Amino acid sequence: MKSILFILTTLIFTTTAIAQQFIEKAVVEYEVNTNLKKTMSNDSWDEMMKDNLSDLKISYYTYTFADNKSIFKFDRWSSKTKIPKYYKDQDEENTWYFDFGAKKMMMQKQIVGTNFVIADSIQNIEWKITNENREIAGYNCRKAVGKIMDDVYVFAFYTDEITISGGPCSIHGLSGLILGLSIPRLYTSFVATKVDLSMTKASELKPITAKKTYDLLGLKKEIEEKTKEWFDYGDDKEENNRRKNNFLWNAFL
Repeated sequence: MKSILFILTTLIFTTTAIAQQFIEKAVVEYEVNTNLKKTMSNDSWDEMMKDNLSDLKISYYTYTFADNKSIFKFDRWSSKTKIPKYYKDQDEENTWYFDFGAKKMMMQKQIVGTNFVIADSIQNIEWKITNENREIAGYNCRKAVGKIMDDVYVFAFYTDEITISGGPCSIHGLSGLILGLSIPRLYTSFVATKVDLSMTKASELKPITAKKTYDLLGLKKEIEEKTKEWFDYGDDKEENNRRKNNFLWNAFL
C-alpha cells in the first residue's frame, strides 16, 4: 500500500512539474491594430486625408527574448492596411531593446522623420492586478491595469508561464510576458498571435548602435521645444492639447 501511494505521489509531482515548465526564450508575434482616423483631428486637411486611409492600421511585430534580454521590432504590414508611406516609416524604424538584468533599455524612435536613440534605465510602471483572466495564443493570462506618462492607462494581459517581465514597446514590469495590451488613449491594441519556441533569432539580442544617444527626459524636453508651435493654431485649445499629447505619447511609448 505504501509503495502504491509513493508511486501515485511521484506521478502527481512529475505531472505537475511538466505542466509548470516555464518559457525563458522564444519569439512572439503580435498583431498591432491602430484606429488611425481617430488619432486625427477634424480640420479640413485631416478630413480630406481620411478618405484615402483604411479604417485600421494593422501590422505585425516580433518580440524576441532570451537570457533576460529582449528586442521588439516591426516585421510586416497586413495586406488590409492602406496608408501612405510616410505613415509607415515611423513604425518600420522603431525598435525597443531591454536588458532586464542590467535594468537598462534602449529605444530607436523615428520622430518627425529623424531617428533618435534613447538609452536610459528601465522606467517604473504602476500596476494593479485584477482577477480577470483570458487565454491568448494558448496561454492563460491575467489582467493588470497600469499607468504610464503620468495619466495614460494601459490594460494588459500577462502570463507567468513566460518568465520575462516584458511586453510590447516599452510596457513591462509584470511577473510574466504581456501577450495582450490595449492603450485606449492611443486607439491601439497588441495581441500575441503565436509563440515560437524554436528561438532562431538569438543573434538579434544586442543593444542598438548609435553615434549619439539621449536620456528620456532630455529628448522629451528637446522635442517639446522644437514642436511647441505645432499645436497652437486655431481656437480649439482642447483639440490642440489632445493632438500634442498623442504626439508625445506615441513618440515616447
